[in-house]
Amino acid sequence: MPASKRSKVHLVGGGIASLAAAAFLVRDAGVPGENVRILEQSPVAGGSLDGAPAPTREGGHVTRGGRMFEDEHDVCLWNLLETIPTLDDPAVSVRQEIRAFNIEHPTHARARLINGDRTIADASRLGLDARDRADMTRLLALPERLIGARRIDDFFQPHFFTTPFWCMWRTTFAFQTWHSAVELKRYFLAFVQEFDRIHTLSGVRRGRYNPYDSVVRPLQEWLTARGVRTDFGVTVADADFSGPAARRLSRLHLERDGAGAGTIELGEDDYAFLTLGSMTADTAYGDDTTVPELVRDKRDGSWRLWESIAKNAPDFGRPHVFCGNIDETKWESFTLTMTSGVLLDRIQEYTGNVPGEGALMTWKDSRWLLSVVVPVQPHFRDQEENTYTLWGYALFGDVPGDHVPKKMDDCTGAEVLDELLGHLGFDDIADEVRETTRVTTVQMPYADAQFQRRVAADRPLVVPDGARNFAFLGQFVEIPEDVVRTAEYSVRSAMIAVYHHFDVDKEIPPTYHGLSDPEVAWSALRTALA
Repeated sequence: MPASKRSKVHLVGGGIASLAAAAFLVRDAGVPGENVRILEQSPVAGGSLDGAPAPTREGGHVTRGGRMFEDEHDVCLWNLLETIPTLDDPAVSVRQEIRAFNIEHPTHARARLINGDRTIADASRLGLDARDRADMTRLLALPERLIGARRIDDFFQPHFFTTPFWCMWRTTFAFQTWHSAVELKRYFLAFVQEFDRIHTLSGVRRGRYNPYDSVVRPLQEWLTARGVRTDFGVTVADADFSGPAARRLSRLHLERDGAGAGTIELGEDDYAFLTLGSMTADTAYGDDTTVPELVRDKRDGSWRLWESIAKNAPDFGRPHVFCGNIDETKWESFTLTMTSGVLLDRIQEYTGNVPGEGALMTWKDSRWLLSVVVPVQPHFRDQEENTYTLWGYALFGDVPGDHVPKKMDDCTGAEVLDELLGHLGFDDIADEVRETTRVTTVQMPYADAQFQRRVAADRPLVVPDGARNFAFLGQFVEIPEDVVRTAEYSVRSAMIAVYHHFDVDKEIPPTYHGLSDPEVAWSALRTALA
């Protein structure tokens, strides 16, 4: 019997990395589904690709973050979703549904940036001067080893950070000035095709619903139908490695409800793939009258597992680089659940964008650097009739607002709504909006942890040199040239792990770089020089 037929594979974490790994194991490596087991500490799969009923007393809906896809870059993700059927029609793949949906609902923001006086800014001119362009060119030309752990603001003059380009780029991808210059360079290379459409976000692709309903649920249903088992409520607290330089994983230590729940012994043909860290670990929720807690003591097991196993070998990474400074990695989002369409109607009238067309709106002069997205309705499969949703976030939660004299981190959902209404200026409908809206706020201590300053050794390879039966997955592994904080990165890590350990004779799609396409590169250059 081939090893793939008798191997048992344990996938630690139930996010998109493990779900993708399970699919590649079954689809491409020939591993029987019943031999694949996913271990997830939360009661639901999907990790950061979420969309759910709000876990607060007032109810409503919530997504922790906005997820945008892109045709050119997301090659491994599309490879996966081309073979996953939708929930509604088994003859239509998730990839086909997303493609058709975006033809029907194309993105073309007409109000990407809003001025302080509530006028819509002309964002088509990026505002870069000769020094800004020279600094960008220098960053792109430097090898990563020479950039090292330096910050973004080590490479640019103050003017760069006042440009419409930087405001749009940072709010589209959630960059801060203190983040890794290496990661910014990788984003420029991966998304250079966005330079001449960053003001409209016309390159954005979205699912019909939120990421959980559009991607995770169909994928999980496909896996379950093939015998893949997901054990919820199980935390992998530690892992034992054996052999010289810890090249074989021999045992997983489990917890349930904070107590020991036994071990899993890995046989000679068994494997374990471990997702490291989590951008949504220790998420806390608030509602109209409560403030979400900022958790600082690592109650979630995601980071503790990596901290424990990192002690086994120097090439297992340095998790403290990414989870050691919450004030640099946190940000807060919010979801509005409304029983009146008056706010969305007025936003449509103001911007000229129907729901789902406008993508991200940013108040560029707001102290919180506030942004919102109005999705196509319904945004949740189980969304009630005559109910509407809106999602938003802010990058600066530790300063007072412009209309509410409190830090966002200290605000209730009602106060966050007041700040949004103040920026919109829709005074005549403000009372109706307040009366018909439930707000769910979400505090995420590690939302930007992937962008922390680091050197190559701070993240382990997906398959460390000589690793016999294990791999590392997710956002905190090192995949040369690819960009973190994307579903693509997690899916690529899964494909690398499966194809390596199971000798899959298929090509992994190459990482897309727009500069390798002369037409894209020339278009981006013309835009940057405008």
